[in-house]
Amino acid sequence: MPETKHIKSPTPYASSGDFQRIFHEDMNGLYLLSFLLTANHEKAEQCFVSGLEDAVNGNRVFKEWARSWARRVIIKNAVTVINPRPVERSVQSSPVSANSNGKTLLAEQQVEITAVLGLESFERFVYVMTVLEGYSDQDSSLLLGCARRDVLAARSRALQETGSVIESHLLRPLAANQEKPVSDDRCSSALEDLLHV
Repeated sequence: MPETKHIKSPTPYASSGDFQRIFHEDMNGLYLLSFLLTANHEKAEQCFVSGLEDAVNGNRVFKEWARSWARRVIIKNAVTVINPRPVERSVQSSPVSANSNGKTLLAEQQVEITAVLGLESFERFVYVMTVLEGYSDQDSSLLLGCARRDVLAARSRALQETGSVIESHLLRPLAANQEKPVSDDRCSSALEDLLHV
């Protein structure tokens, strides 16, 4: 009787090595995600490191989902660190054009990042999660521990405020030594491109 060979099928789950590789390969995009959510370099670093630890030691996920799971772990850690809460607004706040912690002034080429960092924390989380990461309103409301209507209202405010900052940048008169500002189409996708490098 011929000897039976056992063929090992590859494990369908991501290993800790898979997550370490993902965090190494996608370091810039994952850190930028952390920074956009926290608007603070120290807290972003904390979320990144905690995200790596949670992904390596956490729930088993299919290999095909490992990259999106790594991003989700970053978001969950940022929610824990910042605890963004919806606030009632009677007066529309004006958009801020710089980082809320004041430590970092971003280059003019990064006006999109500046616009996102200028948002209030809850609006910033909703914008990053729903617009940049593509989370549903339902999933976002569950992760943020709020009602869907809060997510809808925050996204609307965030879109208005970021649009206002970007528009004012694009309409600003050019200095003699400046290049022509980037087009609206490039602005809308530049941040998404940076996040998913």
